[in-house]
Amino acid sequence: MRLRIDLAYDGTDFKGWARQPNLRTVQGTLEAAIARILGGDPRLVVAGRTDAGVHASAQVAHLDLTESQERRLAAGRNPEPAALAARLNGVLGPYPDLSVHRVDVAPDGFDARFSAVWRRYAYRIADRTTGYDPLARVRTTWVPAHLDVAAMDEAARSLRGLHDFAAYCKPRDEATTIRTLLEYDWRRDESGALIANVKADAFCHSMVRALVGACVAVGEGRVDIARVAAIRDELTRTNEVKVLAARGLTLTEVGYPADDLLAARAEQTRARRELGAVGE
Repeated sequence: MRLRIDLAYDGTDFKGWARQPNLRTVQGTLEAAIARILGGDPRLVVAGRTDAGVHASAQVAHLDLTESQERRLAAGRNPEPAALAARLNGVLGPYPDLSVHRVDVAPDGFDARFSAVWRRYAYRIADRTTGYDPLARVRTTWVPAHLDVAAMDEAARSLRGLHDFAAYCKPRDEATTIRTLLEYDWRRDESGALIANVKADAFCHSMVRALVGACVAVGEGRVDIARVAAIRDELTRTNEVKVLAARGLTLTEVGYPADDLLAARAEQTRARRELGAVGE
């Protein structure tokens, strides 16, 4: 049995998603809670591995149960997988920084990571135009300048499309940096804070925070609007762009295709992408 788990967390006190020895991580904390209820050595697969300090309001993971874990689930007071969410939240405590929203039996072919069609992030900034709200400090980055949101939005839109984003990613061995940036725009919310909406088929390491840093440089007047796309096309990281703090970044949504397309999407995603490839 494969379960789909929808969850949220405040990443402030987590050292990222991925399990690490002797460090508190989202994966390690949730797997420990699952083990208390179902036993065994659970291993979660996640839609997007967030870095230390990054938040999520709509993260998705999956878990394959062993036969022993299925028996323990069935032997519980409420054997339905949906009831597991409440049991996990009970283990996590009354005021946790990690909460499970729901647990369902995953449809055939579902893979939390490889079946995903896109991920959406939001990045939140307070600047001198609005001022700093201490009640929102754990999810807001402070930039001590008056930012030009219209210029930032224009720069963001120029980055959209299928490109090699090596200049905006931290390189990893054998990992491609080709991505399709589906949406990128900026606005001020009702409080005046600047909000970035960033949606792509997938993201490479530090990509969102580097893209945000590029637009902040435009908003400060340090970099021309046209320069952000030029940096991208040069394929080389530059000190013109600062990778902004993790605290302002939140994973807000993960998109999946219809159930009958899940397996095909997972197979397609596993293939190494190239510029100009069929289906890209």
